[in-house]
Amino acid sequence: MGLEGRRVLFISYNGMLDPLGQSQVLPYLRELASRGVKFTLLSFERGPAFEPAGKARCLALRKELATANIEWHWLRYHQTPSLPATAFDVMQGIRVAGKLVRDNDIELVHARSHIPATIALSLKKRFGIKVIFDLRGLLAEEYADAGHWQVGNVRYRITKAMEQRAFAGSDAVVTLTERIWPLIRGWRGLAGREVVHEVIPCCANLELFDFHDDARQRLRAELGLKNQLTLIYSGSIDGWYLTEKMAEFFAFLLRRKPDAHFLWLTPGRHERIRELMAARSITPSNYTIRSAGSAEVPAYLSAADAGVAFIKSCFSKLASSPTKYAEYLACGLPLVVNSGIGDSDALITEENAGVLVRHFNEAEYERVISELDDFVRDPEATRTRARAIAARLFDVSTLGVERYARLYERVFGQ
Repeated sequence: MGLEGRRVLFISYNGMLDPLGQSQVLPYLRELASRGVKFTLLSFERGPAFEPAGKARCLALRKELATANIEWHWLRYHQTPSLPATAFDVMQGIRVAGKLVRDNDIELVHARSHIPATIALSLKKRFGIKVIFDLRGLLAEEYADAGHWQVGNVRYRITKAMEQRAFAGSDAVVTLTERIWPLIRGWRGLAGREVVHEVIPCCANLELFDFHDDARQRLRAELGLKNQLTLIYSGSIDGWYLTEKMAEFFAFLLRRKPDAHFLWLTPGRHERIRELMAARSITPSNYTIRSAGSAEVPAYLSAADAGVAFIKSCFSKLASSPTKYAEYLACGLPLVVNSGIGDSDALITEENAGVLVRHFNEAEYERVISELDDFVRDPEATRTRARAIAARLFDVSTLGVERYARLYERVFGQ
């Protein structure tokens, strides 16, 4: 069964205009639209999208998407007070989405995360259309693991009830990892019934993310790097990301390789990084902090020798697929990551994509550095292997789109 002419309403609670440009969902939608899917996109945008400059960007993007067979509508995202604001967004979403379903003869609602799934279930009850619950993470568990909610409080219970209804009412469920599916398959709403399931990890655009030798040479000269082992971390700091542990690991690395360099590529809070490095007697000659637009990130990744990401390990993170893993590998970098994050353990041990940090202590750091040496000793072979892993496991235009296309066909064929 083909996808030509199929009409899908895609609902995202995240905006299409992220701080660096455009949402990660657009590459998928464009590729699927090129296969004949007629998309109606409904997103919730934050305040800047309704200011003159943001409105102009939205209108320009709407025009661009229309040429790709994607009709975009957006509503304002309300943040506070939390529960009433979210309830208001859901009601607005149901009202507007209902009109879009009628006007565009929608057959399927693709709900990206929990709030869109709540809207989608109302549409299913009203119109009898099919629903895909694209589970971007375990929302209640994430808030609890982050310390924002107590397990069993009102927000936690409401979110879990909403999730249970979404599981029970969906025709298909997407997870980001293989590891989480057996753990949630027996949860209420899923247990005892057949449901279409696909694992679709966070992917990277391999046309954008690639190794560039000229960028490597230019940036390393600019940074004063010669043959120094250079680690890079790309993304926001703190929160889920164990910034202090990454600084601690680098401090230990300097005891073995005094000329090593750490390139922090992060949009803000540079003073926080300087404080962490100074507290460990790491001099500015051993690290660089930069901000970069999305188009510049591949050049900086090309300048490094390994990509680092230490993330808080907890139950909710078994459902997580960090996009930076895909981006690092696509640019030829071996990973230095900790265990317990999504499918990271299998990625390292089965795919030989880098080095796995199982404990944050000096004995473990010693082993990690020794194994990392094996990767950086032959950079050409390492880049070739890393890129091949990215192409096979994390390419938006092949793995990601092919699995979404397969999912759509399975749901439409039910």
